[in-house]
Amino acid sequence: MDRPAPRRPKRTNDPEGMRRRVLDVAEETFQARGYHASSLGDVMAAAGVTGGALHHHFPTKKALALAVIEERVAAAVEETWITPVRAAPSARDGVRAVFDAVAAELERQGYVRGCPLNNLAHELSLADEEFRTALATVFADWRQAIADKVRDDQRSGREGGTDPDRFATLAVAVYSGAMSMAKTSQDAGMLREALKGLLAVADQGSSPTPARPITPPAA
Repeated sequence: MDRPAPRRPKRTNDPEGMRRRVLDVAEETFQARGYHASSLGDVMAAAGVTGGALHHHFPTKKALALAVIEERVAAAVEETWITPVRAAPSARDGVRAVFDAVAAELERQGYVRGCPLNNLAHELSLADEEFRTALATVFADWRQAIADKVRDDQRSGREGGTDPDRFATLAVAVYSGAMSMAKTSQDAGMLREALKGLLAVADQGSSPTPARPITPPAA
């Protein structure tokens, strides 16, 4: 008697799940190797997808990188920075908490690969206008969240002498620079030292300007 043919495994049709997997792998690959040193073949192999499946969602390598910036890197900044700062008692508390949390995580991890946004900004900002715009948008949203928190503090009677936009720009610049130094030195302590400097400068900026003595007119 003929034996029944073996049943083929049912194919799972989950295009969104596949898209998320490709984005996860691309984010990791670009972070570890850089955009230019990574190929679509690397991403396909690591994600376990065919070229047709990948190109269905991301027709070009550039389209994939833009999606990584807009959907993964921006989300990482939101999770790491924007949400904690908004939830903190004050802008300074939020900034301090983020620096400390990131430094602690890097020390636990045992190595520093740098800030994903910073890494891609260094590599891609001058390579293509769409890349530059996408990266600049993430930086702008990051600065805006910190500046808005300072304005909230000012409405509560704090940070009267602080310029919200300048403080936000300084915080982002110090963090970005500290992450670059931590990456090259493989020392997360750079973040802790940079935080001390940032808060010292901020303290000077928020101190009320002493009134200038009024010289009476000569008789």
